[in-house]
Amino acid sequence: MSRKLPPLQALRAFEVAARFENFSAAAEELHVTHGAVSRQVAALEAWLGMQVFHRIGKRVQLTDDGRRYLLTVQAAFDNIASATRQLRESGTVRVLHINSLTTFAMRWLLPRLSGFQRLYPGVELKLSTSAAQQPLGESGELFDVAIRRGPGHWPNCVSGEFLGESELPVCSPALLARTPIRAAGDLAAHTLLHSDTRPDAWPEWLAQAGVAPALCKKKQSFNHFYLALQAAVDGLGVALGPLPLIADELASGRLVIPLAEPVIRARSYWWIVARHQAEVPLIKHFCDWLEQESLR
Repeated sequence: MSRKLPPLQALRAFEVAARFENFSAAAEELHVTHGAVSRQVAALEAWLGMQVFHRIGKRVQLTDDGRRYLLTVQAAFDNIASATRQLRESGTVRVLHINSLTTFAMRWLLPRLSGFQRLYPGVELKLSTSAAQQPLGESGELFDVAIRRGPGHWPNCVSGEFLGESELPVCSPALLARTPIRAAGDLAAHTLLHSDTRPDAWPEWLAQAGVAPALCKKKQSFNHFYLALQAAVDGLGVALGPLPLIADELASGRLVIPLAEPVIRARSYWWIVARHQAEVPLIKHFCDWLEQESLR
């Protein structure tokens, strides 16, 4: 069965012009002249036997028929674009290198990566981790997308903030039952769990809570933040838990928040991409996916 289709070049000109309701803006996007857009739209109207735009002086406005037609045309173009992408990517394995902070990778990224792989089954993900204090690019790891706390100075890169973080004291329910924490001063009776990667976290929180750090003499230190969090789950002491990285532990009851304030706003998480790779579709898809996941 043959299909009676309008001229595709005219259809493309209509779709862009209809989006803007402006022939000049359409001409700029299509890299043609205003007159070329006008002629293509006129050719489409002649083919359809009706107007899709009202001409009001130098302005144009979609007719009701044109507005309905636009929705169908846009859906058709979206389907063509999607089918083309899938066809081009079929049978190929593409590799995406991600370099992340260790705790972020364990607590937030890994539990969600299966969702990205369902969206892009032809992509092989390679995840590596680096310490927070290690400058970007000095890890020796190849990466397409790096994840760091920021904002920071990342030369020759583009970046975007996608996830905020705040810190509150957290501990195991059993520890809290043995030694209650009703006010910030009660932390003096507990062991505070420190991390070498966040050396200023507890001093800043205690200062905002009005507690002299010298009063909290009992402490244990760990070289990685995720070890301090695990120590809190195991009842060794009280850690400063980052929200939302410990959402699963809070939901399951493995950790509890004994004090609801003060809430310390920590540095947020940013994706970072080398400037020359910023327009690579797969890399853009992953960065967009990070931003969408942060809203869930």
